[in-house]
Amino acid sequence: MKTLRALVPGQRGRVVNLGEKGPARRRLMDMGITPGVEIEIVKVAPLGDPIEVNLRGYELSLRKSEAEQIKIEQL
Repeated sequence: MKTLRALVPGQRGRVVNLGEKGPARRRLMDMGITPGVEIEIVKVAPLGDPIEVNLRGYELSLRKSEAEQIKIEQL
């Protein structure tokens, strides 16, 4: 299974799992990243951090470490 970090700009995926439990997972869920939601990579900073994604009609920036916790299936 891929992580969100493995996608490149323009690719889409559907969230399958958010990784381990705890405050980091709760924060991701509060931002709208829940199982079943579709995410598209908009752009990646030159050094790879942060990653800008589009989900639920808005754009969100994530750290590489956060993107590595999000397991997806590529669409």
